[in-house]
Amino acid sequence: MQKKVQDYIKKHDLLSSGTKVIVGVSGGTDSVVLLHILHNLGYDCIVAHCNFHLRMDDSKRDEEFVRNLATSMKIKYYSIEFKTFEYAKEHKISVEMAARELRYAWFNQLFEKQGAQAIAVAHHADDNIETMLMNLVRGTGIRGLSGIPYRNGQVVRPLLCCSRTEIENYMIENNLDHVEDTTNANSDYTRNKFRNEVLPLLEEINPSVRQTLYNTIERFEGIQTIYEQSLYRINREVVHITDDGLKIDIEILKKQPHIPIVLYEILFPLGFHPAVIKQVEKHLDSEPGRTFYSPSHRLLKDRKYLIINANIELSNTTFTISHEIMEIFQPIHLKFSRRDRHPELQISKEANCIHIDADVLQFPLTLRRWNKGDTFYPFGMQKHKKLSDFFIDEKMSRIDKEQCWILLSGDEIVWIVGKRIDNRFRVTEDTKIIFQVELEFVK
Repeated sequence: MQKKVQDYIKKHDLLSSGTKVIVGVSGGTDSVVLLHILHNLGYDCIVAHCNFHLRMDDSKRDEEFVRNLATSMKIKYYSIEFKTFEYAKEHKISVEMAARELRYAWFNQLFEKQGAQAIAVAHHADDNIETMLMNLVRGTGIRGLSGIPYRNGQVVRPLLCCSRTEIENYMIENNLDHVEDTTNANSDYTRNKFRNEVLPLLEEINPSVRQTLYNTIERFEGIQTIYEQSLYRINREVVHITDDGLKIDIEILKKQPHIPIVLYEILFPLGFHPAVIKQVEKHLDSEPGRTFYSPSHRLLKDRKYLIINANIELSNTTFTISHEIMEIFQPIHLKFSRRDRHPELQISKEANCIHIDADVLQFPLTLRRWNKGDTFYPFGMQKHKKLSDFFIDEKMSRIDKEQCWILLSGDEIVWIVGKRIDNRFRVTEDTKIIFQVELEFVK
């Protein structure tokens, strides 16, 4: 396996000898094996360990284990502690995303400080399969089916050529110790559900499914290369860059072998939702003047061109949401639904999904930018507060404030979208029907 990893590193030019490599080591099987192999191959390793304080005493145990491991191997060791739950709450993101942001931000700082050539992390072939399946279920293009890249900037993944079984066998053969992450058995996490439930079911259908999916990912990597080269040539024919933005030549676009794919690849990175992109395609032959929006761009259907402008000012525009509307795509993507209040129903605590008392709402709702002088009653508070003060407390930048949307019932603020609901619209014990509003981000 050591030779296999060495060949993989050489094939993709991931590392060179004589220069420092930051190795992320959690103490689990994968990262311990990665460190052992890179050290044996002669790379100048620096161990980097993150203590996220997510698993009580286990977090301290992991930190001590990695420190002792680095000491026994005579390898330089660095560690850091994070208040991950607080960070997630402050930035209104999941704990998993918070840990990822904190980890890679610190890795990058260490990378710069140490003058390293790369940051090596221990993703392996089974991680790649799980990622590909998750992307497939969520909805993805060719890139998502290509799995995890072996290189992403300074981050490299030398173990992508190895299966979990190979790694575990290497651990046993070399008598290596490790610490077990007890959350790996918890299928509440999406990845663990694929690992513990979905893949075993697929193996019942095809015992060789893992190898089949390894091979499929490799083929998609090649397909992606060809796909991107083809799209590059098409874009040069279809898209024209002007001082005012982008212009898509409609007649040339209509001559392409697959119009929906070309439009998707041009418009999706600009924030246009797939449903909006379908509407653009539908109206290619319609009269000029139709306008389509993403959170950051406007597309105008002209006679010969689709004209796209960035940073459209929508501050003076108010959008109306009637009682029967279940979803909107402009100016932002919101989904609306109603459900009866049940004791077992968990009230959403997510920043991007709110539950409010439907009987308190006055339709039609409106959506607009915030105005100076706006006030609301932050959730849990009985006194009103200026939005300008709330923004200061949230440490929002000027751009963040300019892009902030407000959902209103009559003249009363219901939700600072993606941030905080108004206490007057919260779900109470007397609530009979819950109105759910969900903000969908374009990725």
